[in-house]
Amino acid sequence: MKIINLIILFSIISVLHSFGQEDSVLVEDIYVEPIEEIETFGGTRIINGHSVETLGKGVLEFRIEHRFGDIAGNGGGVQTLYGFDQSTDIRFGFEYGITDKFMIGIGRSKGTSSLGITGSPYSALLDGFFKYRLLSQKEGESPFSIAFLGTTSYTYMKASTDSASVSHFPKDIYRFSYCSQLNIARKFGEKLSLAVMPTMVYRNYVASNDVNALFSLGGAFRYAINSKVGIIVEYYQNFQSETVRTTNTNSLGVAFEWITFGHNFTVNLTNSVGFGETQFIPYTFQDWSKGQFRLGFCIGRKYMRE
Repeated sequence: MKIINLIILFSIISVLHSFGQEDSVLVEDIYVEPIEEIETFGGTRIINGHSVETLGKGVLEFRIEHRFGDIAGNGGGVQTLYGFDQSTDIRFGFEYGITDKFMIGIGRSKGTSSLGITGSPYSALLDGFFKYRLLSQKEGESPFSIAFLGTTSYTYMKASTDSASVSHFPKDIYRFSYCSQLNIARKFGEKLSLAVMPTMVYRNYVASNDVNALFSLGGAFRYAINSKVGIIVEYYQNFQSETVRTTNTNSLGVAFEWITFGHNFTVNLTNSVGFGETQFIPYTFQDWSKGQFRLGFCIGRKYMRE
């Protein structure tokens, strides 16, 4: 009897062990390594505008941006040390990744009202935005990355006493401007990234020869020299009614980007003077062909959550 019991016990253990081996093989057979998302641009910004990229969950980034004066033309040259004597705009801001696909940010800019007709009518600007990644480029799954951007800006400058001025602000709501954008990007191989950014800017209060809503189509590319260094070009083409008599021009910038661990450095040349879509899209008046372009830089520092 003891021998029979031992035989039965041994049989049960053997069967259970064989089931365990089959389960282990089955788990290994169905495991699929996740497909990595393809990063199209080196940071959350291109030059003036946003990129399709978002910060990772729990990542905080502090950004400092600066623009100098005209390098050439009537306002530049050796008398202003090619624009270094002037500061057209300064911005600092904080951005944070709520999730890997959703981020928010706030910032403060000096504004460009001191430039007169060659800048925006605003100073002391606050801005805020949110960006949500709708789709990520993945090999064999999605050929594009797509993100939606919503931004707003508010000026707390002292209102003008001139009732005909845009900065008169008879109502506080007139101090707000808005922007919505769909950012579509794709990386081709290891070097080239392209982006298209259809954008709508809406200003609550404009001059009599202007319109509240302005559509602009942005485009950009980045060429990676290596894993840390890249060259970027960004352009926004404005589309407005023939009845609008403003003299604004289209924003064009070129930049050199250098990425290190936790830092992103960008040195750029652009004809724009202000920061943010509600500023550089409707309020760029400078012309590259007249030497009205300036040196700028951005330093971004990321802080990772432990």
